[in-house]
Amino acid sequence: MSENLNKMTKVPLLTAMLWFGMLVFKNENSKVWEFDKLEESRAEQTDKDSHHNTIPGSIMSQLNHAQSLRDDIIERSKIIKQHEDNLKFLNSQSNQLAESIFDLQVSLAKYHSNNVITSDSGNGAFHTEEETMEQIMKKENTAAGVFSWLKGNAQTSNLTLTKDVVGVVATLGKVESDNLSRILSEFLGLETMLAIVCSSYEGINALEKYDTEGLINCNAGLHGIGSSIGKRINGRFAVISLEDLRPFVGGLVADDPQKKLALPKPRLPNGECPPGFLDYAVNMIHLDSKHLSFLTDIGHGLRETLFYGLFSRLQIYKTRNEMLLALPCIYDGALSLDGGMIQRGGMFALGCRKDVEVKFPLISGGSDVPSNYIETEETVRKLNWETSKLSADKHREQQLLDYRKGNLQ
Repeated sequence: MSENLNKMTKVPLLTAMLWFGMLVFKNENSKVWEFDKLEESRAEQTDKDSHHNTIPGSIMSQLNHAQSLRDDIIERSKIIKQHEDNLKFLNSQSNQLAESIFDLQVSLAKYHSNNVITSDSGNGAFHTEEETMEQIMKKENTAAGVFSWLKGNAQTSNLTLTKDVVGVVATLGKVESDNLSRILSEFLGLETMLAIVCSSYEGINALEKYDTEGLINCNAGLHGIGSSIGKRINGRFAVISLEDLRPFVGGLVADDPQKKLALPKPRLPNGECPPGFLDYAVNMIHLDSKHLSFLTDIGHGLRETLFYGLFSRLQIYKTRNEMLLALPCIYDGALSLDGGMIQRGGMFALGCRKDVEVKFPLISGGSDVPSNYIETEETVRKLNWETSKLSADKHREQQLLDYRKGNLQ
C-alpha cells in the first residue's frame, strides 16, 4: 500500500515539474522576443534619424545657390546705398554753390540797377536826409511837421513830451536807389511815412492829452505846442509804439554789419529761388549807426520791430515780369523797381504810380556795392564753373545708380 502511495505522489510531482519548466521556457522566449522587438525598433528609429539627418545633394545645392544670391543682393544693395549717399552729398554741395552764386549776383544786380536808375533820373538829384526833413516840415499842420520843427529848434529839442520819441518813419532808414525809395514810400503811403515812432506807450500818452469828457486838450501835448507856434494839427495822425509791436524772432544774419534779419529766401515749387529777386524790403532799409544801435527795453532793434512791422516779408524784384513769375512764393506782397506792386492778401495795385511827397532818403555815397567788383564777377564765374563740374558728377552718379538698380531687379 505504501508502494502504491509513493507511485501516486510521484505522478503529480512530475506533472508539476513539467508544467513549471514549460512556463519558464515560455517566459524566457517571451523576453527574448520582446528584446528582439526592441532592438528591431531601435534599428528602425536609427535608420529614420539617419535618413532625416542626411540632406540629398540636389537640395543642398539649391540652398547654397540661394545663399549665394542673398549675399550678392546684400553686396549690390551696399553699392546702391553708396551711390545714393554720393548723390546726396553732390546735391548738397550744388545747393551751397547755388546759394553763394545767388548772393553775389544779387549784389551785382543791385549795382547795375542803381546805375541804370541814376542815369534814368536825368536830373542827377540826390535825395538826402535833409531834403526828407524839408518835405516833412512843409506838412505844417501834421504831427510829424510839428515834431520835426521841435527837433530842429535848439530851445525845444529836449522837451519832456518828446523824450520817448524815436523819430518819424521817413527819417529812420535810408535806401540805395531813388526807384526803391519811391516804390517803398508809395507802398507805405504818406500817413505811415509821417508816422511818429515811440519806444513805448508812455511816449504816445505824452503826445496827446484829454479832458474829463474824453475830448482832446488842444492846450497840452503836441497839440498845445502846435497851437503855440501857429501850426495847428489837423485830423488824425499815426503813432507807433515799438514795445507793442510783435518783433521778428528768427534771428539775425551772422556777422552782418547791418544786422539784417535771417529770412529764408523764397522758393518756387521746383525749389529754386525766383529770378530777379533782390531781397526782402525789411533788409533793404539801411540804418545809420545811431539807429542801428537803438534797442527797445527788451533788447530788439528797429529792423526787427518797426521795419518788420511795416514790411513783414515784402519781397523786392527787379522787374514786374519777374515779380509775376514768382507769384507761387509771394505771401506778404511784393514790389518791383519798375513800379509793380502786389499788396498783402493777393491785392494787386494797377495803374500809374503816384509819387509820395515824403520819401526815404538815399544812402550817401551810393549803394553798398562791394569794392572788389571785378573780383566778385570772377568769383561768380569760378563758382559757375564748379557748378557745371558738379552737374556732370551728379549726372554720372545718377547713371551708375540707375544701372545698379536695374541689375538688382
